[in-house]
Amino acid sequence: MTSYPAHWEADVVLRDGGTAHLRPIVPSDSESLQKMHRAQSPESVYLRFFAPMPQIPTKDLDRFVTVDHRTRVAFVLVVGDEVIGVGRFDRIDAESAEVAFNIADAHQGRGIGSILLEHLAVAAREVGITVFTAEVLPQNRPMLQVFAAAGYDVSREFEDGVVAVRFEIDPTDRAMQVIAAREHRAEALSVRSVLHPASVVVIGASRKRHSTGNLLVRNLTSAGFQGQLTVVHPEAESIAGVQTVRSLDELTEPADLAVIAVPAVSVSGVVRDCAAHGVKAVVVISSGFAEAGEEGTALQREVVATARSHGMRVVGPNSFGIANTAPDVALNSSLAPFLPEPGSLGLFSQSGALGTALLARATRLGLGMSTFVSAGNRADLSGNDLLQYWEEDPATKAVGLYLESIGNPRKFSRIARRVSRVKPVVVVKSDLTGQELPPGHQVRLSGLAERAGGALDEILAQAGIIRADSIRQLFDITQVLTAQRLPTGRRVGIIGNSAAMGTLLVQAARAEGLVVDCDPVSLHPEVRADEFSEALAGMYSRDDVDSVIVSFTPSAGASDQEIAEVLSEQAAQAAQTTVACFSGVQGVREELTAFVPGDEGTPERRTVPSYFGPEDAVIALARTTDYAMWRGEDHGHYPELDGIDRRAARSVIDSALDEVDGEGTVVLTPSRTRELAKAYGISVLPHVTTSSVDEALAAADELGYPVALKAVHTRLRHRMELGGVRLNIETAEELRDDYEQVRGVIDSFTQEGPYDIDVQRMAPPGTACVVRGGEDPLLGPVVSFSLSGDTTELVGDIAHRVAPLTDVDASQMLRSVKAAPRLFGYKGLPVMNVEPIEDLLLRISQLVDDFPAIADIAVHPVVATQTESHVLSIRVVLRSAVDRIDSARRRLA
Repeated sequence: MTSYPAHWEADVVLRDGGTAHLRPIVPSDSESLQKMHRAQSPESVYLRFFAPMPQIPTKDLDRFVTVDHRTRVAFVLVVGDEVIGVGRFDRIDAESAEVAFNIADAHQGRGIGSILLEHLAVAAREVGITVFTAEVLPQNRPMLQVFAAAGYDVSREFEDGVVAVRFEIDPTDRAMQVIAAREHRAEALSVRSVLHPASVVVIGASRKRHSTGNLLVRNLTSAGFQGQLTVVHPEAESIAGVQTVRSLDELTEPADLAVIAVPAVSVSGVVRDCAAHGVKAVVVISSGFAEAGEEGTALQREVVATARSHGMRVVGPNSFGIANTAPDVALNSSLAPFLPEPGSLGLFSQSGALGTALLARATRLGLGMSTFVSAGNRADLSGNDLLQYWEEDPATKAVGLYLESIGNPRKFSRIARRVSRVKPVVVVKSDLTGQELPPGHQVRLSGLAERAGGALDEILAQAGIIRADSIRQLFDITQVLTAQRLPTGRRVGIIGNSAAMGTLLVQAARAEGLVVDCDPVSLHPEVRADEFSEALAGMYSRDDVDSVIVSFTPSAGASDQEIAEVLSEQAAQAAQTTVACFSGVQGVREELTAFVPGDEGTPERRTVPSYFGPEDAVIALARTTDYAMWRGEDHGHYPELDGIDRRAARSVIDSALDEVDGEGTVVLTPSRTRELAKAYGISVLPHVTTSSVDEALAAADELGYPVALKAVHTRLRHRMELGGVRLNIETAEELRDDYEQVRGVIDSFTQEGPYDIDVQRMAPPGTACVVRGGEDPLLGPVVSFSLSGDTTELVGDIAHRVAPLTDVDASQMLRSVKAAPRLFGYKGLPVMNVEPIEDLLLRISQLVDDFPAIADIAVHPVVATQTESHVLSIRVVLRSAVDRIDSARRRLA
């Protein structure tokens, strides 16, 4: 029997937003399994076993709970100690297995069958199974629907009163889309249950006014929380004017949300008590967890495991709290004694310490907020979860994220790229590579980040994310995004009553990539309101201006209020985006606000955001414009590549992984490398390994001159390549001389022999490029491109993207490196045909996306010519026991 596969365990979010724990079945589950069976209706039992069965016979029960994790695999889904679903497969032959499910009646309709199918398919592929079959009664429509809706190509046959189902379980594009869509709906609902509670219970509040729990109660009441608020206290009759209960036993109905502010050592017990009383989610304000050391880390893991296994989500621990400004919710379950006005910015912060500063700055700027979440140690609820929620939240127009680390950047990139197509996402720049972790944050270290610090910047730009250099800049940018329409182009008009300010604005705009073609309109310092209005109307009437920057300093000719009314009214009606440097006004203020009829006839608020200095205004407008241009671009599609044979590739990889070394890695042999490349439609220039001059001469005759020689250590063939490479050997005489010379060079500096000599056919002249890919521990499957050479490596002129790539990704990636002009006729060089290189990028992208075991694949070099490309060498390193967080099965990190 194979040892217990712990890596198959997972916490999952169900269709209704609740959570459960999925794991392989074990013999001790027999009693729970029998209990679930006895609670099933006769109809459910008949649909599963095709016969009445009041209880599972002992012999069958023993067989159900005893599996070898290879030919017989079974998963149970549990909430607390209750088994709510079982899925299993039994191997039929080398490639196929029969799959079956049993879902508890009380939990049907929660998407359990779909989750079990996803996890069983991943486990099956791991043990070499590629096809699932099932026999289902025609009246078992829910199970037939599970198969039909999974995204696989399912065939059905009806025979002897049973529907025989059969489908290949390789993850198709449609199957992955189905998984992502289900994940999105479930996680969005999960977050909604946290941010829209109908009832809140505070646990840990004391009578002391300055205690954390007391402050939380006062903040909840002062915000006017619209739901039921209760405080748990064993002695006091009331806390901060709110009536108490002695324990959760006294609640008449389960609370939607528990806010916990007890010492860290007591939190796990409190969470367990919440679980027993049906609480849906908890916010843990308490500190003293992973940020405090190993003991705190263990406490944190216990809290999260307890909550998830009982269907609850956790915000925190070490959280500053959460808030929802919607009038029908009015939730301030945070340590901030104030909240910004209701608005359209969704704000997420990992830093509890910065929570007050974030909310205070938003308030000072008049920036309205829809919801706010401080994740603290981000042990469970993360920025990814909030993005899932905000994507379709009608109250949120823009998203701001302060991130100190990213637990799952691959998933973050995938979700953010989807969200950014409909709503802007602004991220405060920080050390997101995982190399410098804040206390309490658990993430993987990125090997790629060590090689190229800008990799994550490129990957987030790929997703359309707006990067901010500071919290101040985050709010500067979100002012434009929430108060103004998006720009339609980069052309900027500048108008104001200060020539010096106008000059500064022009210089700053051009430096940030904006286009200033028309001369700035410089009004005299004592401009009157009518003069300002006329000049402004002229600017807005121009069809060669996409955005307008307005500056105004105090004028003797008009009051600030008069100018503000002119500006706000005209800007509200104009088609252009407007920002301002308006003296005495900073933020999104009533002074610069006007209303226009909305789509449904209701007044729509339009505010001109105003900034302290010209640089702030320009940067905010420039970042917004960059985003608007990205959103309007064609981002391409994921092409259907011909010549892909995933089964052949999986066979090569699986056979090689059986030979992993002590470090858990193995380098593919040249023959296996060629097989793997062939399976993904990549051809390598042929070469022959020789051990004598005569063999080398014969190989050269077969391959055709010119050839190149490469010395390779025989015993360590797949670990290192040594020795001189001689190119353009055109005759047999040259080959004989160089063969002996190369072997002599090798023998002169090492005693590790013997060595073989590879003879390879030469590629025609061209530009050498490098394509790499592999599973980065932090970022997931990453692909990189560069031109070959030491200079490229020294200056870091390398492009990175997260797989999979669209056709546009591949094209832009190749053109984004600084040395790209060498491919397109730089200083008289020939123009190379780059389409084969783009195709290679797409194929490497697909390969590393399909197989996380590929730690590194280096195509070095691939030579681009004017007509085609030639791959000279590929080196592939595999790593065993790879556990990709964001994969073909839904689970929480």
